[in-house]
Amino acid sequence: MAAAGRSWGPLVGAVDQGTSSTRFLIFASNSAELLTYHQTEIHSVLPKEGWVEQDPKEILASVYECIEKAVANTRDLGIDVNDIKAIGITNQRETTVVWDKHTGEPLHNAIVWLDLRTAETVNRLIDSTPRKNKEHLKPLCGLPLATYFSAVKLRWLLDNSEKVAQAVREGRAMFGTVDSWLLWNLTGGVKGGVHVTDVTNASRTMLLNIHTQQWDANLCKFFSVPMTILPEIRSSSEIYGHMVQGVLKGLPISGCLGDQSAALVGQCCFTRGSAKNTYGTGCFLLYNTGTEPIPSEHGLLTTIAYKLGKDKPTFYALEGSVAIAGECVKWLRDNLGIIQKSSDIEALAATVTDTAGAHFVPAFSGLFAPYWESDARGIICGLTQFSTKAHIARAALEAVCFQTCEILEAMNKDSRIPLESLQVDGGMTQNNLLMQLQADLLGIQVVRPAMPETTALGVAMAAGAAEGVGVWSLDPADLTSITTDTFTPALSQDERDSRYNKWKYAVQKAMKWEGHTHKEPDSKPTD
Repeated sequence: MAAAGRSWGPLVGAVDQGTSSTRFLIFASNSAELLTYHQTEIHSVLPKEGWVEQDPKEILASVYECIEKAVANTRDLGIDVNDIKAIGITNQRETTVVWDKHTGEPLHNAIVWLDLRTAETVNRLIDSTPRKNKEHLKPLCGLPLATYFSAVKLRWLLDNSEKVAQAVREGRAMFGTVDSWLLWNLTGGVKGGVHVTDVTNASRTMLLNIHTQQWDANLCKFFSVPMTILPEIRSSSEIYGHMVQGVLKGLPISGCLGDQSAALVGQCCFTRGSAKNTYGTGCFLLYNTGTEPIPSEHGLLTTIAYKLGKDKPTFYALEGSVAIAGECVKWLRDNLGIIQKSSDIEALAATVTDTAGAHFVPAFSGLFAPYWESDARGIICGLTQFSTKAHIARAALEAVCFQTCEILEAMNKDSRIPLESLQVDGGMTQNNLLMQLQADLLGIQVVRPAMPETTALGVAMAAGAAEGVGVWSLDPADLTSITTDTFTPALSQDERDSRYNKWKYAVQKAMKWEGHTHKEPDSKPTD
């Protein structure tokens, strides 16, 4: 954090709107140092099993609160608020919001990215394809038909919410991911707010053609989504509009990146072959493939990494997505009461040297990459009378690592260039035991930046570098070197392979739970 009284030069603010919290962070553009921030928790609503919603108005209010309080912090540090030159927005992706453009009111709670209510919608859409193939649309949008993505959530709303359907019929509805909802409101809302998104967020909807980088009429027709409700697609670094109220009124909003793309930028993964893994609510590994989209043959997603300016090239990525990472630790805390605070898991797991054969597959929302099996469910297996809560805690940490191993294995096959080290970021990376386990189970070095806020840093860089702002240089020669911690593997290859094979066996046991029907045996024992 900043020392009081020092001159920092131009500053850039970053809204980081995540699944579990909202933050506003202020960075010095000359040094990439984090000066101050404020964070507030976001509440999720769980109306039914597998359903996850959030209140769009609470999300918006949390952004205003974080901005106000972070700016108040600058006064205590002797920082001139006028030194803040721009704002960027990074956000939880895929989460779907529909609102009334005349009143500004949401027409339904936001449906969060890990929500499972669309499973039947997905199955119906798959059945409508010529070969009943969930990868039918991948050549156009890079994504499989899955509950994860925005188009199926929007389709569900059109089918199940009369308020949404009526607003669409009457031309009152606006659709967007969280970035669009925030940008529209922050730039004026019903009084002239801009209805836009950036290419990275658009690429997570299943409605964007990743080759043309525009909404695709055929994709919209497949989902029966009217193109009139979609936001305009922009680059990730340009002035979209200006703040219309609050302590930063008049400031340009000039950066927008989905959270995983923002982390890729914040880790300076600007060259083909560079990659990062973010450990948050879920776990997301992105591999920069350069200016050409590469189709995956091993269950990964082809997505847009970033486009840092209107006239700048678009970079693509292969992505491996894990639904449950930090959320698994939260489940142990809130549902089982094994720990009091999420941070307690490291000390508890460290009281044992292994899991005593226990495996935890946290498929609470099905399995994402590389399986894309929405009917998988979470299991803990391999338990004995010797098993304790410490073994389960360690198995939870290993689950995060093993899921990353599966993604990296697929990524190495697709890219044909095995990673020699893995750059990491996100809240969970402060857990040293987790990082060492990850290095051990991957068999490569894990490199953690000393400043973990790379997601917010990435969108601050995009905002500061935008044309018309120009306070942050993205020239490689000007980028600040990053101080890192490195974790080196200390496990033999035989032990690594043995443990990985046991994990794969456990994953198979988690499959097909939701659709499984128990059958009685053909004959019953007689008395």
